[in-house]
This record gives sequence, structure tokens and C-alpha cells, in this order.
Amino acid sequence: MNNDFLLRHARIVRAVRIARSFGPILGVLLGVSAWSQAPADGVPATLVPAHRVAHAVRAEMSGIAVVGQRLVAVGDHGVVLLSDDAGTAWRQATSVPVDARLNATSFVDERHGWAVGHRGVILHTQDGGDTWILQRSAAQEDRPLFAVHFFDASHGVAVGLWSLVLLTDDGGKTWREQTVTPPPGAKKADLNLLGLFADAKGRLFAVAEKGMVLVSDDQGHAWRYIETGYQGSFWTGAATSDGALLVAGLRGSLYRSVDDGKTWSRIEIGGKASITGIAGADGRVLVVGLDGLVLRSKDNAASFEPAMRPDRLGLTAAALLPQGREVLLSRNGPVEFTSGR
Repeated sequence: MNNDFLLRHARIVRAVRIARSFGPILGVLLGVSAWSQAPADGVPATLVPAHRVAHAVRAEMSGIAVVGQRLVAVGDHGVVLLSDDAGTAWRQATSVPVDARLNATSFVDERHGWAVGHRGVILHTQDGGDTWILQRSAAQEDRPLFAVHFFDASHGVAVGLWSLVLLTDDGGKTWREQTVTPPPGAKKADLNLLGLFADAKGRLFAVAEKGMVLVSDDQGHAWRYIETGYQGSFWTGAATSDGALLVAGLRGSLYRSVDDGKTWSRIEIGGKASITGIAGADGRVLVVGLDGLVLRSKDNAASFEPAMRPDRLGLTAAALLPQGREVLLSRNGPVEFTSGR
């Protein structure tokens, strides 16, 4: 056995252990099945376009962006769904060049956006999500990208497996890997970076394993670690309109900081359903998770009203729209909006 094979095998074993420990959503995010089907060493991996199918609205969805009057959602098998009526009806994008799972999307205006996912793919659209082009792929390596954030039409950051950070300053035409320093007490930086969010001050936050939150003040070039006191994985985060920070993830963990991450307090949600998505707008905060978990706040997450969908549908992401409308994504596609109470 050569060293490359042994390294690859070790990564697969670790991914399987993480997936079994952390539950179904992270197992999908980590792409264990993709690794098991990875091409043999020396055999070029191929990417094929996503199929346009009638049942696309039932695909497992992972990320959503509010793009002017449009909603753009991304998910499994390269499915991109668009809605121009606040989530009542959805249609599949006309052209997506890959059938790999897409985990997140980020837009800077009503036309220009990016999406990232498995096989290291980064896609770009210039027409509001209807057609996409491939800017980057690493199919042979299959080091998944879990999140992306663009500050403007030129400067963006994507993050993923084993502390992978990619930067662009030309709108994604070229991407370069940015070295991340190890966490305090560690010999190497190998945390899975599972989500990105920015605050009104322009700081970028990455949520990660081992209760870690990373923050960058310079658009992803340098990062420092913030410890929250939690030991599990954070999958999502958001900054509220009054400047508070929220991070959440495994087994109902939901933490809030009102002092720029210096100290954190845990918000008890009355259960252990893992939290997968947070959306905020104008003082409102919507939190969703597995087992049909829905939490609503009208005071920038100072307090929450818990709810649970009767169908216990696994929710994966959410968006808040005007007039109290909520759009939820799930393991079975988009969920019809409701009015926040």
C-alpha cells in the first residue's frame, strides 16, 4: 500500500466515525458516500450536469438565499430550485453543470451568486440562479466545501473539510488556499468548517467542530479562534440586527454572545434536536432543526418561542421574508411558508 492510499483510508475512517457520532445531517455533509465511490488513484474523476427532473422539489435541500424578490435554494444531486412568489411555487434551474451535492449559496445582488459543495465544486451564476457555470472542482480529492460568503462581486471565501479555506479576489475566476493556524494546544489545523456568516462590521465567522468559532477581520486572510465552552460541533450561525452572535448545532446546542464572542451563554431549547439553520431579519430570528424543530424570536434571540412540526420533518435551512413569512427547507424539499407568530 502506498502512502496516498493509507492517508485516504484514514480520512474515510475518520469521516465515518464523525458521521456515526454526529447524526444524519452531518453524515450527509461530510460526504461519506461520495468517498466510498471515489475514483481509483490515477483515474480522472468526471463531473456530469445535474438532471432536470419532475421530482426536483422533493430533493434534500441544504442552503437558501433571498435574492431580491427571488429565493434560490441548493441541495442534493446539484439541484437548484428557484421561487419568485415567496416560496409558494418552485422550479428547477435551467442549467447546473454538476450533479454533486451543493451545500450553500451566497449572492451579492439579484443576479450574481455562487454555490459550493461536494467534489470541491464552486459554481457561479450571473442571471439570478437560472444558469450556472463551473469555476472550480477537485473531484479527485473530493474535499467538500460546506459554506461560502461573498462580500462583494470580487471578494469571496469558501470553507470546508480539514480547515480548508479558499479565497478569491476576482469573482471566483481564480481561487487560492489560505493556510489556517492550528487551534490553541493543537499541532495542526484540521477542524471541519461547517458554516459561515458575517456581521454588520464586516467580520466573517466560521462555525466548526469542538465548540470552536473562527473569526476573520480581513475577509478570510487571517483567522483567530473563539472558544464557547461547548465541546460538540456547530453547524450554523448568524449575527442578529442588534449585533449579537448566535451559533448552533449538535444535540440542541444554541449559544449567544452579546460581547463580540468574549463570553457565551447557552439557550435551552427544551430538547436535543440538532439545529441546522438560523435566519434573522429586523429583530426576528428563526431557528430550525431535525425532528421538526422550529424556534421563533422577536427580540434578537434574547428569548424564543419553541415549536415542533407535528410531522417531525427534518428541517435543514430557513429564510425570513417580509410580513412574517417563513420559508423552510427540509430533507424532502422546500416546505410551504407560514406566518411567524
